[in-house]
Amino acid sequence: MKRFSKNNLRFKFNIFPFQQKQEPNTSKSNRRQIFSSVRFRILAWYFLLTTCTVLVSVVVTRQIFCGVLKSLTQEALVAEVNKFDRLVEQQAANDESAQLQDIVREVLPLHVTARNEYIFALVAGQMINNHSLPLPEAVAQNYTLLAEWNRVSSLTNGELIANDGPIYYVATPIEKDGTEAIAIALRDARADYQTGTRTIILVIKVATVVSIIFFAIAWSTAGRVLLPLRQVTQTARRIGQTDMSQRITVTGKDEIAQLSATFNAMLDRLQSAFESQQEFLKDAGHELRTPITVIQGHLEILKYRPEKQEKTIALVTDELSRMSRLVNDLLLIAKAEQPHFLRIKSEELDWFTEELYFKARAIAKRDWRLESKGLSPVAIDKGRLTQAVMNLVQNAVRHTQENDTITLGSTVRDEYAYLWVRDTGEGIAPEDQERIFDRFARASEGDRYSPAEGAGLGLSIVEAVATAHNGWVELDSELGSGSTFTIVLPISQETFNEPNSDCRRQPPHHRIHRSRITGTRIHDSYR
Repeated sequence: MKRFSKNNLRFKFNIFPFQQKQEPNTSKSNRRQIFSSVRFRILAWYFLLTTCTVLVSVVVTRQIFCGVLKSLTQEALVAEVNKFDRLVEQQAANDESAQLQDIVREVLPLHVTARNEYIFALVAGQMINNHSLPLPEAVAQNYTLLAEWNRVSSLTNGELIANDGPIYYVATPIEKDGTEAIAIALRDARADYQTGTRTIILVIKVATVVSIIFFAIAWSTAGRVLLPLRQVTQTARRIGQTDMSQRITVTGKDEIAQLSATFNAMLDRLQSAFESQQEFLKDAGHELRTPITVIQGHLEILKYRPEKQEKTIALVTDELSRMSRLVNDLLLIAKAEQPHFLRIKSEELDWFTEELYFKARAIAKRDWRLESKGLSPVAIDKGRLTQAVMNLVQNAVRHTQENDTITLGSTVRDEYAYLWVRDTGEGIAPEDQERIFDRFARASEGDRYSPAEGAGLGLSIVEAVATAHNGWVELDSELGSGSTFTIVLPISQETFNEPNSDCRRQPPHHRIHRSRITGTRIHDSYR
């Protein structure tokens, strides 16, 4: 038993040359191709996003650093002025007769400050400080700020923005015996900011160098990753109508590998379609050349033999009819893969089988038999499927004699509908069974141009109709024992439930011998 389920190919007569004219490779065009390539654009966006991420991170980090530094500095300065205030109170308690100005001068050398921190006081508008730690010039010469400190009535903090960084301060009033002083603690954070700025600049430099190195590595890696895409382009450029054997090497299992495998599969289909197209053009030209030659020859000699006019016209008309049938068959096969080729309707398989049987009986005088009828609705294009079965019937008639038997039947099994035509004719040789469904194919012993043999498209039409129904055709044949052609069609789950056969007055399945519907092949028991 042989199963034929080949996909019929579309017959398009346009040749699809993949060859493209190559422009000369100049340095300018190469640079333009590099900058416009997917590889460059991906990496350019990657580099841009990385650079923006680094810059934003640096700016945000610097802002966080400044905020944390300011907060910690102000807390430390508040602690310093409170400590200074306690020292002044202790010293005043020890020497109640001392003036506030003298107490501040005695306490200042005793107060130890941290690096870049200063503490001093303003008493009656006079600045008193530790001369071993001179104040920054930005503070000592800022008379506006000194005047502002003189007016402080409660704990106050703030900052002085210099060109190279901020100076933070905290001021609080001190009172003894009706005399007021202002204790001021400040910290010069310019050195810290300069250190932070140098660190950030160093980070930017290192990030730039690392980004360039990573960009070079990514450029090389992207080149290897995108290599199959370039191979697709190069392969497509090398493909021509004389050489379609180029393929892409598939490595890995990622999306690029899937694309390469899909492209190779597409090339396989295109190569198959192209070869089929070439074969079709050769076969169709060969088939059409014979009747054209016959017609042309008889018309040329008609003027020399006018007495043969009636016979010549009849012969020419017959040849033109055969050409018309050939063209119609070719168009039918070409339309078989179109989406609107079929007009599907639900039909009762038993009634449809009976119609086929009555139509077949009128074709020729044979021993016609209706073997069985499947009881199930089927979704089919009744006209197309009738044409396919009639082609099988005509094929059986051509290969049988008047006393031979031709049997039609149908049944349903395992959610499939089976329609078969079996004859007791001459059968088909095993070497011919492999190509019997090819276009313009005939049996080896047949005359290729015999009108009785047809154009060799009948079985191709049968297969095209079966394939359009998502089915296939099975062949079982031996020389001298006849042939059985079976069209197998799937039945949807919705239509598989068999209706009540008694309502239609048709024989149910149990009336058919059980072996006829349960074998591995339905017609195995018929042989």
